[in-house]
Amino acid sequence: MKKVMLSMLLLLSFLFFFHGEAAVPCTTVDAKAVACVGFATGKDAKPSAPCCMGLQQLAQTVKTVDDKKAICRCLKAGAKSLGIQDRFLSKIPQACNIKVGFPVSVNTNCET
Repeated sequence: MKKVMLSMLLLLSFLFFFHGEAAVPCTTVDAKAVACVGFATGKDAKPSAPCCMGLQQLAQTVKTVDDKKAICRCLKAGAKSLGIQDRFLSKIPQACNIKVGFPVSVNTNCET
C-alpha cells in the first residue's frame, strides 16, 4: 500500500509543478494518487475515475511553487520501487484531462 501511494505521489508531483506554493504533506499526496498505481505500472488499461479525480483534487490544492516541489518529491520517493513506467505515467495528464505544461516522467527534476 505504501509503495502504491508513493508512486501516486510521483504522478501528482508533475501536476503541481504548474500550480503554487504551500507545502503539501506526503500523506495527502499519497491518498490522492494511490488509485493511479495500477495504470502507472501497466496493470490497468487506463487510469481509473478515482485516479483522475484524486489527481485533479490534488492539483487544485497547489498554491505555490513550494507545493509543487513538495508533491514532486513525495511522488518520486516511491515511484521506482513501485515499478512506475514512464510510458504509462506520461499518458495520465491527457487521459485525466489535466494540463501540466511539461513532460511527465519519473526523471522529472523536482527542484526546477
